[in-house]
Amino acid sequence: MKQNKPSVLLTMDKEAEIRAQGFAAVCGIDEAGRGPLAGPVVAAAVILPDGIELPGVNDSKKITEKKREVLFDFVKEHALAWGIGEASEAEIDEINILQATFLAMRRAVDALQISADFALVDGNRISGLDIPSECVIGGDGKVLSIAAASILAKVTRDHYMREMAKQYPQYGFEKHKGYGTKAHYAAIEQYGICPLHRKTFLKKVLNK
Repeated sequence: MKQNKPSVLLTMDKEAEIRAQGFAAVCGIDEAGRGPLAGPVVAAAVILPDGIELPGVNDSKKITEKKREVLFDFVKEHALAWGIGEASEAEIDEINILQATFLAMRRAVDALQISADFALVDGNRISGLDIPSECVIGGDGKVLSIAAASILAKVTRDHYMREMAKQYPQYGFEKHKGYGTKAHYAAIEQYGICPLHRKTFLKKVLNK
């Protein structure tokens, strides 16, 4: 009989390593929504208690939507502090997606109920934070506070896109969350774009 693979329990080893250097409040940061054709890019920052275990918390992309919803509340309940920041589709068009992602991350850190003094950031680039930081490639699958942030960012954005689907039902945002699926492109072809769409991501379509 095939056995289920046990879920990986992420640790706070990296956060402990940073705290050993003299930092008191280490936050993990991740974002959701860099790639979609519509909607904001959303970032989250999370500070967790020293040594906490959060079974099931991992890279949001490796978790089912149903489980993410449960873990969303679980993370908020157990975190010392958490913050959400976003950059709108208009800001993405104005300053580009990379800079908008950095902006959302800064806003997430600013929204923390406790001031962080160090940030662990998923990916390989960060800019503009007012605190020292370190990038961790694949951090959402390695560092517990980053994984927690990935869940908050993803679920927050999904909730928003589901709400926007009520306002713009013709696009199916509740299904694809703004990503460039066949159905989404077909809807744009039929109805044109709406205020949620990122014009810089749709130049070829708009120039037809």
